[in-house]
Amino acid sequence: MKRKRSIITLGLVCITLSVCAQVNVSFVDNIRTIQVQVNGKWGEPPVMLLGSGQYVDISFDDLQHNYVRYTYRITHCNADWEPSQLYTGDYMTGINGSTLIDTYEQSVNTEMLYNHYSFRLPNNNHRLLLSGNYKVDIYEEDDDEDPAATVFFSIIEPVVGIDMKISANTDIDTYQSHQQVEFNINYQTLTTSNPESELIPVVMQNHRWDNKVTNLKPSYLRPNQLVFNHNRSLIFDAGSEFRRFEILNEYVPTMRVDKIKYEEPYYHAYVFEDLPIKSYKYDQDQNGRFLIRNSDDYANDTESDYFITHFVLKSPQLADGDLYLYGDLTFNMFWDDNRMEYNPNDHQYEISIPLKQGSYNYQYLFVPNGTGTGKTGPTEGNFFETENEYSVYVYHRPFGSRYDKLVGFKNIKYKE
Repeated sequence: MKRKRSIITLGLVCITLSVCAQVNVSFVDNIRTIQVQVNGKWGEPPVMLLGSGQYVDISFDDLQHNYVRYTYRITHCNADWEPSQLYTGDYMTGINGSTLIDTYEQSVNTEMLYNHYSFRLPNNNHRLLLSGNYKVDIYEEDDDEDPAATVFFSIIEPVVGIDMKISANTDIDTYQSHQQVEFNINYQTLTTSNPESELIPVVMQNHRWDNKVTNLKPSYLRPNQLVFNHNRSLIFDAGSEFRRFEILNEYVPTMRVDKIKYEEPYYHAYVFEDLPIKSYKYDQDQNGRFLIRNSDDYANDTESDYFITHFVLKSPQLADGDLYLYGDLTFNMFWDDNRMEYNPNDHQYEISIPLKQGSYNYQYLFVPNGTGTGKTGPTEGNFFETENEYSVYVYHRPFGSRYDKLVGFKNIKYKE
């Protein structure tokens, strides 16, 4: 497969890596299926407890198939995912050069050949010493300037408590199309001279980067508590449950797959045609995630094949913006590789991408021209019943500090 740099665009808006923080992303076509898991727990946010013995597993596939030596480099980041002012020795042991990823396996009995690479942190080379955000850049050994991929995770030292609730009774509508987050930060065990300025909360919906909320100011203060109530910036479009499908077998279509065909040299999977969603329907989705597995549930990392997967959304063409296939399957990004093309003859949006066998969540998000935020309304609808997942990260930056500590984290779903 030809290797090329992907151009990340949003109309005329260029995305910087710090804006895309917490998005595991490949910058080349041949790197696919990036996964980051803490303690082997699928579907959980990548947050480790400092000094707990927990670990993070990082893996990816290289569709070049021929062996390439990959290395990684670790950077400590602040709440905004810009590099902190720390020296390497402040936040980790070992030399933070280009560390070789020496665990890899070739695919077995697959039409699309690939190598599966994996490594774990901490390891014998590196032990992480501080809480906060961590970025891991992955490089081809002969190119240590431009990363082939980047992954993210966080380490927490829990010092503050977070009380959090989600309501569909919002400050702009009542049980209609929005959900509102309210939370308190309890800091009685934290040493701080100015909690209002030193504590930095970040709020996310379904681990999306594009509509995350930062620069929050508390509504009011109580003794040892910051209260964030009735804040309109914490009102989110409710959206709908993620659409789902499975590719498990080379011969038999599985959930929401219309047909499987072998078109030399690869298998092709055709997802049933979609329509814009007009009313709420409950489905037990995974809020945009994917799970790699095959019908035998055996050697999933190396014996699961890649299928060219075809998506169609029957819809009139949407004006003044672009439509994107969205979810972990496209790195939660709006870029050229997952922008859908409109077919005026068949009155539908279309896209085809290679996906590894497994179970997938996805949505179609509309991005108005000149913006960087995906909208669910035109294609997915907005329904207050939707079981969205919300995360609050709380960072602490004392006056004069050179980095942001992660001192609080809470992750809940609406209706929990």
